[in-house]
Amino acid sequence: MSNKQMRRILIASLVGSSIEWFDYFLYGTMAALVFNQLFFVNEDPTVGLLLAYASFALSFFIRPFGGIVFSHIGDRIGRKKTLVLTLSLMGFATFAMGLLPTYQAIGVAAPILLITLRLIQGLGIGGEWGGALLLATEYAPPERRGLFGSIPQMGVTIGMVMGTLALWIMTLLPEASFMTWGWRVPFVLSALLVVFGLWIRKGIDETPEFKRVQEAGEIPKLPIVETLKYHWRAVLITIGAKVVETAPFYIFSTFVVSYATANLGFTRTATLSAVMIATVVTTILIPIMGHLSDKVGRKKLYIAGTVAMALFAFPYFWMLQQGSVALLILATVIALGVIWAPITAVLGTMFSEIFDAKVRYTGVSLGYQIGAAVAGGTAPLVATALLAQFNNSYVPVALYIIFTALVSLLAIWAVKDVSAKNATTKVRAQESRA
Repeated sequence: MSNKQMRRILIASLVGSSIEWFDYFLYGTMAALVFNQLFFVNEDPTVGLLLAYASFALSFFIRPFGGIVFSHIGDRIGRKKTLVLTLSLMGFATFAMGLLPTYQAIGVAAPILLITLRLIQGLGIGGEWGGALLLATEYAPPERRGLFGSIPQMGVTIGMVMGTLALWIMTLLPEASFMTWGWRVPFVLSALLVVFGLWIRKGIDETPEFKRVQEAGEIPKLPIVETLKYHWRAVLITIGAKVVETAPFYIFSTFVVSYATANLGFTRTATLSAVMIATVVTTILIPIMGHLSDKVGRKKLYIAGTVAMALFAFPYFWMLQQGSVALLILATVIALGVIWAPITAVLGTMFSEIFDAKVRYTGVSLGYQIGAAVAGGTAPLVATALLAQFNNSYVPVALYIIFTALVSLLAIWAVKDVSAKNATTKVRAQESRA
């Protein structure tokens, strides 16, 4: 394969992930800044914010269903066709959000429509990540799989940078203009990104590993059944390992927007700037960490990042409490860049290596999306509820971050054993068919 073709494949895996997370970050941030006032109207501002975050969390619980539906297509028909479907679905939902009338215009129908579109978003991203990951890793040379697998992970932070930049520009508008029409602009313009993503994916072929499974006649009739029957341990490990990658991420990138502005007195622009700077640093570090994992191993990097996450939980909030914009930026850069980058860089490749190719799309999507549902979507909601319950003390939130690290450390110990077990299961399955 030529370098030009490989670049197109990596761009195709990256662009979809970037668009998906641009859309998702927009919603998460707007939940804190706009939706609690325009869609989830309540006399108590905290209740309105909780309702907005609940709508953010709700779609995470639909993501595993999206993962099941689209990974079934991906393991049965192919990665490429599935990725076109997921991107189209996500793009439609995000564009439509920008056109929705508010609660003041149509009453309770407004939050209902918003939640419906949010669920459609969840279905799309439920199948997108697994396909984007496999597009990169199943084309990768074995000695560069860590680097290639980190490329779609860059889409998370690139999407955040685009979303944060778009919001930062819009927040320069007068408050009245931002609340009336400014917040809608990034949602509507996302359609341009979707068109580009569909164009770049049109020129790629199916992955070599999927073709081999297809030629060998090993495509399962019901991938979800085979996954749960033979690979349920790997699914549980994936769920547990995902926890520390997703919950702290949403605390550092989404929850911090409302916490720093409402509780600590930072301006909205300063907080969004801190997140944007941190995500630029993270984007640079992710491929570096992916390349490093090809040298030292995925598990070592993951454990190092997870332990650092637990150790930094209290210092992170202490730095925010000082009221300094410089410390706000530094804390966010350390949390999202230095600590979170090695965890997310190796996560996808590590997951893909513990599942057989014939059920890989289903396995990685199911574990990843259930983990995201359990820990990711609920993280801003849990953090906000803990603040309200404990008189705005950050201590319970810091303990929550430490808890997620401990859960993932327990999960990661079994990765090597499960890899060996899956290899044995594959041999036995082949012998039984013979």
